[in-house]
Amino acid sequence: MTPHVAAPDPQAGAAVKAADRAHVFHSWSAQGLIDPLAVAGAEGSYFWDYDGNRYLDFTSGLVYTNIGYQHPKVVAAIQEQAGKLATFAPAFAVDVRSEAARLIAERTPGDLDKIFFTNGGAEAVENAVRMARLHTGRTKVLSAYRSYHGATSTAINLTGDPRRWPSDTASAGVVHFWAPFLYRSPFYSTTEAEESARALQHLEDTIAFEGPATVAAIILETVPGTAGIMTPPPGYLAGVREICDKYGIVFILDEVMAGFGRTGKWFAADHFDVVPDLMTFAKGVNSGYVPLGGVAINAEIAATFDKRAYPGGLTYSGHPLACAAAVATIHVMEDEKVVENAAHIGETVLGPGLRELAERHPSVGDVRGMGVFWALELVRNRETREPLVPYNAAGEAAAPMAALGAAAKKNGLWPFINMNRTHAVPACNVSEAEAKEGLAALDAALSVADEYTA
Repeated sequence: MTPHVAAPDPQAGAAVKAADRAHVFHSWSAQGLIDPLAVAGAEGSYFWDYDGNRYLDFTSGLVYTNIGYQHPKVVAAIQEQAGKLATFAPAFAVDVRSEAARLIAERTPGDLDKIFFTNGGAEAVENAVRMARLHTGRTKVLSAYRSYHGATSTAINLTGDPRRWPSDTASAGVVHFWAPFLYRSPFYSTTEAEESARALQHLEDTIAFEGPATVAAIILETVPGTAGIMTPPPGYLAGVREICDKYGIVFILDEVMAGFGRTGKWFAADHFDVVPDLMTFAKGVNSGYVPLGGVAINAEIAATFDKRAYPGGLTYSGHPLACAAAVATIHVMEDEKVVENAAHIGETVLGPGLRELAERHPSVGDVRGMGVFWALELVRNRETREPLVPYNAAGEAAAPMAALGAAAKKNGLWPFINMNRTHAVPACNVSEAEAKEGLAALDAALSVADEYTA
C-alpha cells in the first residue's frame, strides 16, 4: 500500500477537535492541558491530520497495530463477519470464536491450549489472577516495580509504574519486587549473569518473607513494555519458572504488548524457552482493529474448572467481530511472514541503526530491544547515567523530552515517549525503507536532546 493524504481540510479538523474537546474525556490526562491531534486517516505505517501532515507512526498506536493500519484483508474479514453474524452471546459455540481460539492455542508455548477471551489486556490480567487465586487457594500476587499490567482494579495495583499511585489501595494482595535491569541495577551487578542470579535470589527471599504458602502467582511481562523494554538476562525467566515450581506458585506471563510478533517471535516467551501456567494477550492478536484480549490456560489450571464453575465472564467475551479480526490477522501474519519481518528489521535495521545513533548522540545512555520492540534511554550524563528528565517528570521538568517529541513530529515521525525514554515500536510489517526513515527523523530529534546533556 502507498499511504495517501486526502486534500487538506482544516475546517473539518477544527470541527472534529471542537467536538472532542466538548465531549470526550481522555485517559491519563489533565483534560484542560491536552491538545489532541485530529486524525483524518491512516494506512500501513502512517497516519495524517486534516492539515495534510503525514506521520510515520513509531508507536503502533499504543504498540498494537502490529500489521499496520487498515490492512485490507482484516477490514474485509470484519465486514464479512458483520454481514454474517455481527454479535452473539459468549455462552454459545460460534465458528469464528472457536477458530480464533484454535489459531491462538496453536501458537502459544507448551500446553496453553484453552483460551478465555476478554475485551483487552487489563481484563485478561484480572482474570488470570483470579484463576491463579482460585486454583491455589492463596491470595498474594508478586509483580515487578518496572511494569505495567493495565488500569482495572487488580491490574493497576499489580502495575509498578507511577500510574498505580493514585489508585493503589495497598490492600489488593499485591507485593512488588525488583526484576533484573542491568543498566540501572538495584543489585549493583556488573554483568548479566550477576544481575540474573541476584534478581532471582531477591525474588526467592521476597517469597520467603511473604510466606510461600500465601503466594498464588508471580506475574511478569516477558519483556516489559511501557516500563522500558528491558530484555531479561539469560536464565532469569527459567529461574522464575523453577521458583514457581518449587513453591507451587502459578507463573503468569503478560504478553499483551510483547506478543504476536512484536519481538520477532510469535510470543516473547519463545526466545527464552519458558512455558508459563497462564499467559495474557491482547493488542497484536488482531492489530487492535476490534477490542480483544484473553488468557491462555494450561491443562492443570483448566482442569480446576472442569466440575467447578469459573466465577467470571464478560458480555462481549469472544465477540464475533473481534474474533474475525483475529483470525484474519493471524492468517495475514503467516502469509506475509510478518513475524519473520519483525525479526529481520530488528536484526538488520533498527538494532544496528539505534546503536549507531547512540555512538553519535551523547544523550543516548542505553539501547535495548529485539524485533520491533526497542528503547533508547536518554541521559544528561553518560558517566553518571542521570536521566534526561527526573522519574515521573511533568510540566517544565519534562521539557527536554517534550522538545524531543516536538522535533520528531516536525520531521514527520510520531514518537513513543515515556519518562526519559523514546521507544522505537513501529508496525511488525514495517519496511526497511520506513524503518530507516524513522531512524533519520529520530537522528535529527536526538540533536535537540543533546542540547540538555552535561
